[in-house]
Amino acid sequence: MALLTIQNLALGYESRTIVENLNFTVNKGDYLCIVGENGSGKTTLMKTLLQLKSPISGDIIVGDGLKKNEIGYLPQQTIVQKDFPASVKEIVISGCQGRCGLRPFYNKQEKQIAKENMERMGIIDLANRCYRDLSGGQQQRVLLARALCATRKILLLDEPVSGLDPKVNMEMYNLIEELNKEGITIIMISHDMSAALRYASHILHIGDKIFFGTKEEYVNSKAGKNFLIQEGGEM
Repeated sequence: MALLTIQNLALGYESRTIVENLNFTVNKGDYLCIVGENGSGKTTLMKTLLQLKSPISGDIIVGDGLKKNEIGYLPQQTIVQKDFPASVKEIVISGCQGRCGLRPFYNKQEKQIAKENMERMGIIDLANRCYRDLSGGQQQRVLLARALCATRKILLLDEPVSGLDPKVNMEMYNLIEELNKEGITIIMISHDMSAALRYASHILHIGDKIFFGTKEEYVNSKAGKNFLIQEGGEM
């Protein structure tokens, strides 16, 4: 059974529809890249999948044992978030909040999960550093470790390399690819078509025309060919 099944979904603001008739599935181990023009509804879709927004109509069916609090999320950073005055370990372990229920503190297991994910992201030596003093790449690793504390199944990433230099971009993409190879399902919004075509197993294109299928199907589709010419993406 699919982790997520999206049926006839319509999205928008204050009853104004910006995208409709979205239908796609996400299975365990998929690497789905969501692409399309600015303002087409990509971030709105991600917030809807996270239940931060309600759809205008349609259904989101969660399956394969996935619980609603088991989805890790790495949002686009704002200037305020980049200047957040907390330690790395405080931010990372906050990803365990969904596991705590009504408990006002983290237990030994959750502290261990945070430590393991800091080690996984190569930031254990930064544990006591202030988040706002880190480089952009280090901050993204912290946020990725935080997202991993919430899930072992699926990560939603909104432009995870935005604003990073090319070397750090590649490091982030490699980290995400390794997580996918370990069995974590990835749903990622990306404006980087070259990266989408290199790493994704599936593409969801949102725009005047909606496309969902494998990377190979997208490259050979009319929507894919037109968008690749527009964006300059290459295989």
